[in-house]
Amino acid sequence: MTTDIVALIEFYEKEKAIDRNRVVEALEYAFCSAYRKMVPGADAIETLTAVIDEKRGDTRILASLEVVEDDDYVDKFNEVPLAVAQKKNAEAQIGDRVDFDVTPKNFGRIAVQTAKQTMMQRLRQAEKEKIYDEFKDRAGDIVSGSVRRFEKSDVMVDLGKFEARMPSKERVNTEDYNVGDRIRCYVVSVDNEGRGPEIILSRSHPNFVRRLFESEVAEISDRTVELRAVAREAGYRTKVAVWSHDDKVDPVGACVGLRGARVKNIVRELNNEKVDIIRWNSDIQEFVSDALKPASVRSFNVDEEAKVVNVTVDEEDLSKAIGRRGQNARLTSRLVGYDVQVRKDESQHEQFEARVEDAAIQLGEQLGLDPQLADKLFRAGGVTLEMVTQMPAEYIAGALEIDADRAQAVLDAAQNGGSSVDTPAAE
Repeated sequence: MTTDIVALIEFYEKEKAIDRNRVVEALEYAFCSAYRKMVPGADAIETLTAVIDEKRGDTRILASLEVVEDDDYVDKFNEVPLAVAQKKNAEAQIGDRVDFDVTPKNFGRIAVQTAKQTMMQRLRQAEKEKIYDEFKDRAGDIVSGSVRRFEKSDVMVDLGKFEARMPSKERVNTEDYNVGDRIRCYVVSVDNEGRGPEIILSRSHPNFVRRLFESEVAEISDRTVELRAVAREAGYRTKVAVWSHDDKVDPVGACVGLRGARVKNIVRELNNEKVDIIRWNSDIQEFVSDALKPASVRSFNVDEEAKVVNVTVDEEDLSKAIGRRGQNARLTSRLVGYDVQVRKDESQHEQFEARVEDAAIQLGEQLGLDPQLADKLFRAGGVTLEMVTQMPAEYIAGALEIDADRAQAVLDAAQNGGSSVDTPAAE
């Protein structure tokens, strides 16, 4: 039994990194609690102390009793007559306190079983306090560990001496974790409420990307380059805005590295999540334009008061600017701090329609057609008189919604080089 106590002290000191004094203190408290449960009336003892021999593992229970006059002796649990006290300590006086060994036989074996739960509670609390003391200043750091187990959808990560939790909301949806996998995580917080200190980890937090850049890019760690903003949709895409304090240092190039080596390491850690590195710019127009690339911005309007940016792009660039499920525009909004609204540029379409209208009117004047019929003929392929002459009368009748005679008159007019014909508008 004594060996078990010594082994217990050694285990918690070496394996759990709990201070030896804290382990002994927990055992003493547990043994005192066990004694009060084992011995009838022991709850009445006000001062009870457990003394553990850390080398041999022996345990003694001492009761501290107040010395009183023999005639005043009433409370056997907390008082001792002067005559009895002086047998133990000849110098004992009225009012002194004298310790008496009240350890029952076989106490060690029975007490360990009785005290086990109380002792474990105290040691778990000591372990949690150790976690808090060690990690309370590490919030915001990156730590490495291995997946130990799962609690529902939460991932429990072994950090060596301690265990941390990665809640389901801090996981990356596109990542799968298996027991034993080595992973790196961002320390979101160290909570010290409720059940005690708890380390909360994340792989989806935007600052996880920030810390990866700081560890990979020397110019960021030495503050030559500053990472001004991060916008992330974990597992899919991240945008970072960087700026250089030194005009001679290209912030984007520094982050990309030689042949992309630096950013490749970060992308590999993020399991091939796309990372866009953008040069930060105080000019919101330039900043948004860079953030929306590869789409080209046609027009730009900023509402400073409402924090809204309205941009237009060519129709072929619209899907690029908005991104899959609106991802590119959404991340750009988070990055620049404005609500970025992307729309199709209608100006080119309007210009095209105006040219079509002018050409149709000119064709109508040549053929003596009203604007409505001229527009229909133009859009049906009759862009010039020569092209109209190549159209069958039946085709012209269908396109203009007129009868065959009128269609033939239009064709004749075209063949005559634009002679005016009487061709009223279709009803």
